[in-house]
Amino acid sequence: MPSAINDILSGTAGGIAQVMVGQPFDIVKVRMQTAPKGTYSGALSCATGILKNEGPLAFYKGTLTPLLGIGVCVSIQFGALESTKRYMAASNIAAGRGGPEGKILTPTQLVTAGAIAGLSNGVVSGPVEHIRIRLQTQSEKNRLYNGPWDAIKKIYRAHGIQGIYKGQVATLAREAVGYGAYFWAYEELIQRHMSKRGIKREEVSPGYAVLFGAAAGYALWACIYPIDVIKSRMQTDGFSPSEGQKYKSTLHCVKTVWRNEGINGFTRGLGPTLVRSPFANGATFVFFELASRFLNG
Repeated sequence: MPSAINDILSGTAGGIAQVMVGQPFDIVKVRMQTAPKGTYSGALSCATGILKNEGPLAFYKGTLTPLLGIGVCVSIQFGALESTKRYMAASNIAAGRGGPEGKILTPTQLVTAGAIAGLSNGVVSGPVEHIRIRLQTQSEKNRLYNGPWDAIKKIYRAHGIQGIYKGQVATLAREAVGYGAYFWAYEELIQRHMSKRGIKREEVSPGYAVLFGAAAGYALWACIYPIDVIKSRMQTDGFSPSEGQKYKSTLHCVKTVWRNEGINGFTRGLGPTLVRSPFANGATFVFFELASRFLNG
């Protein structure tokens, strides 16, 4: 099976694992990021409120969109990442660096490969996350959308493709910065582990893949959390002044949050994110690695 197809299928496995493990934490994060100030006293207050008022299934509200969409997103991420790594390895061989196969990439190469992966994924992740957030934050009593397809149709009918891609500037900034850090951290840890132990990639134990994936997740969120808050604010904002629009642009959103809430406005919802991160990202990488080994025989 061609390498590119293996990368895509392995990435899909990692994406599905990420959604199933991380979705309950994600809905708490989004509610805290987008609710009016003072709505929740903390992550536990938010989670308890969701459970009490909406039931346990509410933690998987809007899951169909990310399950399909994030599966595609992560497959794109890993497909772009691995293709870029192969290109860089070939360049390394020609330049006489990176070891016998040119696969030992420099930090700059790893960050670049990760950023390319993030931007490639951003074309899909923007609308996927926009629809998911709309579903996660709508009231059960006054529902605007009856599922992801209904949300897509209604938003597109009223606001066109621009409505579907609302918040895309913040999304692309987040993806480029975040995934540059994300894949740099994971690949750097993998390379060092392989070098120290004198082993091949397929010999790295699943436990280390989980550990390194967890570390990569923290590297990602350390770089992008304030950007993610702005993305969530933009994607839950009204489409026009008549629909309760608060922010005229991404920059206006940043200025408004800073003026009204200060630094705390850029860290709301961080608690559940930090709890979710090691589980979701550890699952992503271990399922990617195991699927990749299986497909490569």
